Amino acid sequence: MTCLDTHRHKHTTRTGRFYLAAVVSLQLLLSEQSDRCRGMVGKENPRSYQEFSDDDDDEGNTQSQDFLDEVTDDMEPEEPNGSVSQEDGVREGSPSMRFSKTCLKNVFTVVLIFIYLLLTAVAVFLAYQTISDFLDKLNHPVMSVTYKEVDSFAYPGIALYPGKAQLLSCKHHYHDYIPPLVDPGKPQEGDCTIDIVTYIGPFADRTEKRALVVRGPADVRRKELIFMQFSQNETEEDFSAITYMLFSKFNDWTNSANKSEFMRDCERNYTMWTFSGGFRTWVKMSLVRTSGKSNEAVEFRQESAVVKFNDKRPESEKSNELFFAVFEWRDPFIQEIRLIVTANPWNSIAILCGVFMALFKAANFAKLTIKWIIKMRKRHLRNKARELKPVS
Repeated sequence: MTCLDTHRHKHTTRTGRFYLAAVVSLQLLLSEQSDRCRGMVGKENPRSYQEFSDDDDDEGNTQSQDFLDEVTDDMEPEEPNGSVSQEDGVREGSPSMRFSKTCLKNVFTVVLIFIYLLLTAVAVFLAYQTISDFLDKLNHPVMSVTYKEVDSFAYPGIALYPGKAQLLSCKHHYHDYIPPLVDPGKPQEGDCTIDIVTYIGPFADRTEKRALVVRGPADVRRKELIFMQFSQNETEEDFSAITYMLFSKFNDWTNSANKSEFMRDCERNYTMWTFSGGFRTWVKMSLVRTSGKSNEAVEFRQESAVVKFNDKRPESEKSNELFFAVFEWRDPFIQEIRLIVTANPWNSIAILCGVFMALFKAANFAKLTIKWIIKMRKRHLRNKARELKPVS
């Protein structure tokens, strides 16, 4: 062997060691591809049996060359009858280029697999989150509040429970104007529509109750109001007050066949309030309609203001306690509350379709990757068998 051949062998040995170190690093980073790279055997230049014998003399060169032969593989299809194409010959002349392309393909394959696995995990999480949000919104509807403006309300009903107190007067007034009192404590003329009913309470005590049902104001634009006076003689009670209740429509009361049952239902569903003696209680009403999943409820909300009554009667008449109450609409708006389910099934279906498409794409890519690995394995076995024929 000449000096030039010796120098070439040394250079080949150093090059093989360099590639060996590079392959070891790639094997640590790409553990999934290491078995495949070790299983690959690249095409070798046609060599005689004597060349194999010469290679056995140089142990370092044989180790490096054998390793390169294992990791390099021809990625192109074979020619018929076991012949080698012209492009294979060019690749056989440059093993480093062939090795680099193989490793790049392996790296690219691993990166693609990692990306599709990541996308699959994101798609599964998105599907789970979408279904969870949909079920949560379906079970927890949100509240939507709107205001409907009207020129006048339906006549409300005012049910008062005076007890031992006596109704002195009930009048309609407009524009918040209440004329000065004339002979307070004495009966006055009135223009209200009043009915009296006696019924048994709906709750456990089952006490008998007597109610005065008055038709309330309706014209909110003209600020219609009702002013009522009550009087009550001295009693042994520490506190004195009159209880009242508001219900939505007075016409329902007049059209009901069983007024006692109607009042029991109203007491069961509506709130009770009170106003005290010796004061003028100004009640401003507002109507609230609540629409649920299956039914609709109507209730009143009120704002009340209390003004002290300056009693100018003689001392002999002051023992008769006076009550004053004013009922008026607060504003021409009806508050409507609706329970809305914000879960849109079509949006959820669209998101799930996209998620399932991503999962299908990932499964298809995994299938193609497995087929590619099987194909590379078969090609490796064919190349291995073809290269062992000249040796034998």
